[in-house]
Amino acid sequence: MSAVCIFLCSFSVNAQKDGSKDEVSRYKEEVKQTILNFFEGFHEGDTSKIKKTIDHNIAMQTIAKNKEGKLRTVQTDVKKFLDVIHNRPADQRWDERLLLFKIDTDSGIANAWTPYEFYVNDKFSHCGVNVFQLFNDGNSWKIIAIADTRNKEGCK
Repeated sequence: MSAVCIFLCSFSVNAQKDGSKDEVSRYKEEVKQTILNFFEGFHEGDTSKIKKTIDHNIAMQTIAKNKEGKLRTVQTDVKKFLDVIHNRPADQRWDERLLLFKIDTDSGIANAWTPYEFYVNDKFSHCGVNVFQLFNDGNSWKIIAIADTRNKEGCK
């Protein structure tokens, strides 16, 4: 009896794994599209587009060096972040170029790693890495946390 149970249980687990490959691919594509939609709003200065991609409890942090050169976290106020984007001067163009997407996900949570280069009016400003955490609310993926680094040196 126990041998039959082990066989059936292992078959069930393998069937779930095989069947979930398409789902995982779909989830990864949806997560990537959510991040691209976030940056579409960011580049256009359209905070309504950004708001559609983020959770109301989003956490935002930058990893920065203090005066002694040690790394620390700096919390970003989401309302101020959105205000800066909305009130950006019309002649100032921001272009955050995502260089790669590394996404891990299951049906309810995802993590995305995106190295980037940032340009202001086509002039290089800095580079770094964004780390996004997202959750699936049953209708769409929402960004629940963003952390980033910013470097002036060591960029490709």
